[in-house]
Amino acid sequence: MTQYALGIDIGGTFTDIVVYDSVRGASAAHKELTTPDAPHRGVITGIEKLFGAQGIACKDVSRVVHATTLFTNALIERKGAPTGLITTAGFRDTLEMRREHKYELYNLFMELPQPLVRRSLRLEAPERIGPDGRVEQPLAADALLAEVEKLRAAGVASLAIAFLHAYANDAHEVQARAAIHARYPGLFVSLSSEVAPQIREYERTSTTVANAYIKPLAESYLDRMSGEIAKLGITAPLFMMLSNGGLTHIEEAKRVPIQLLESGPAAGALAGSTFGLRSKVRDVLAFDMGGTTAKLAIVEDGEPLIAYQFEAGRQQRFMEGSGLPINISTIELIEIGAGGGSIATIDALGLLKVGPESAGAAPGPACYQRGGTAPTVTDANLVLGYLDAAHFAGGSMHIDADLARAAIVPLAQRCKLSVAEAAWGIHSVVNENMAAAARVHVAERGHHAGDFALLATGGGGPLHGCEVARRLGITRVICPPSAGVASALGLLMAPARIDRVATVAQRMSSLNWRDLERAYSRLEREAGAVIARTVTKRSRVNITRSADMRFVGQGFELVVALPRGPYSARSSSALRAAFTAVYGKTFGHVPPVGEIEIINIRVAVSAAVAQGELAVASGARGASGEARALKGKRRAWVGARARFEALPVYDRYRLVIGATVRGPAIVEEDSTTLILSPKSRATVQRSGNLVVILNLK
Repeated sequence: MTQYALGIDIGGTFTDIVVYDSVRGASAAHKELTTPDAPHRGVITGIEKLFGAQGIACKDVSRVVHATTLFTNALIERKGAPTGLITTAGFRDTLEMRREHKYELYNLFMELPQPLVRRSLRLEAPERIGPDGRVEQPLAADALLAEVEKLRAAGVASLAIAFLHAYANDAHEVQARAAIHARYPGLFVSLSSEVAPQIREYERTSTTVANAYIKPLAESYLDRMSGEIAKLGITAPLFMMLSNGGLTHIEEAKRVPIQLLESGPAAGALAGSTFGLRSKVRDVLAFDMGGTTAKLAIVEDGEPLIAYQFEAGRQQRFMEGSGLPINISTIELIEIGAGGGSIATIDALGLLKVGPESAGAAPGPACYQRGGTAPTVTDANLVLGYLDAAHFAGGSMHIDADLARAAIVPLAQRCKLSVAEAAWGIHSVVNENMAAAARVHVAERGHHAGDFALLATGGGGPLHGCEVARRLGITRVICPPSAGVASALGLLMAPARIDRVATVAQRMSSLNWRDLERAYSRLEREAGAVIARTVTKRSRVNITRSADMRFVGQGFELVVALPRGPYSARSSSALRAAFTAVYGKTFGHVPPVGEIEIINIRVAVSAAVAQGELAVASGARGASGEARALKGKRRAWVGARARFEALPVYDRYRLVIGATVRGPAIVEEDSTTLILSPKSRATVQRSGNLVVILNLK
């Protein structure tokens, strides 16, 4: 009987494997060190260990969902395929010219990200389509193929085609691909009209080139992963997590792999939303700290915020405009170079710095005994007594406290501090790094952090969550069950979802409503066809419409959720009201007059993949009160008192509903450890969540 759902999340340091039993409503998890040279190896090893420990047969798996950072890393590290670009004659320098915008106006030494395709591999084809979609110059197929031959001779394996105004008429791009495939069948081709069919030439070209850059890697990797999973005897379909918080089937993922860039963080945000709602908290900051990075997503009224563009490979981590723009639907979040593997250093001014450089999984923190010697956040947490060396990652690996101390000693000597004080300094600095980034991100969206609860996940989230919350003025921290593998759990909670976009660029006063409805219906059919290949016929399909709207004369748009269709001239007032409501909320004032135009239209089609709600209990190892859950005591550093104290250590799996633990204390589970600060108290809710109330005085 197929009763198990399998979630696989490959992070920079750990690969998380979660299996969910739909019959018993129970889950089990395993953390395996990521194998960067061959990511599938860590996955297969982790599945074999987990299934062996749980007595699960591979043939009983009904669904596999996967997220990975592989493609993001390929972009950042510039390890994609040799890529070429064919564009309209006269536009080969679009990637170089960008928007002529300086993200640091007065910085004379500002660095812009280098294009993924160097100029010699950016060639032109004679053709021209106008902004209204009319053909002004037919495509010269022979001239196009001559340019492609030059790129093939230069070693190009993947090709991006981004013709001018292809969003209005894709005929030339489709014609070009047909001619190229006939002559060069092994060449990967990405069309801008399929990857990012919307206005703004630079962003559209940038997104298409990025898709082409990772496409060969994605196809090879996904085929390899599918094959390796099948060799285990798992015949269930493999689904991929998308950046928008939804799932899709493997062929769609290979067609437009750029949609997968933020898949892992998106799953964490989805888990944050779900667990927050189980505690009846609709506004949360989903804080996920792993081994390499920390992520933070705003969940407002129970839903993660969605953005329709983000930047990859920023030159300045927090500086908008310093990266490569990617036009995809993605859960809006920030990534901070702060994880368990973040390396602590002393800068030229003698100040302690932590990150963004990371020891990753290889060699990893010094305490991993894999050759690392640099002091990291995990080393500091071990020295401070926050981690149990013998049962780290559920006992799947042993870490060495002596190696952690040895790594911190040189840094402590330079700072003229004790090893414990230097370790607390590392812990405090990384907390402030994360709090500062979160503070800015929340404020830029018009919120105050203190109005939210902090939901801490990842191996490091509960370790640092209470201290980060205190710095943000947050009084409530939620630690869900299996917090250390919450992103992998989020994969099993995700619905199937496909987003589609098209440019219409019409003023509402002259809008052809019949054409608008046809355009929306076409997008819904296209997205629905992909959804139909992902879910069963019994699944309920939800369709939402939105549009990018602005007042005429403005340079950029607001994404506005719209009422359900079909639309006609009678819909004008409803669409206008939806736009002015969002405009007023965003800017605080709506001009008394002004014509509105619709630039892009968007649809999101979603459907549940799993049958029923994912039930995640706090544990299945028996239950008892606080007294029997007490495992013992451990010397740990209490920062507020600047000293080591013997703190009580609790087994989370033995805490019953309603049990309360008062800080300072340590609560352990297999995948993470919760550190309770002084004067705090944590209560186990019926949902399985541990809710911590902080005293900020």
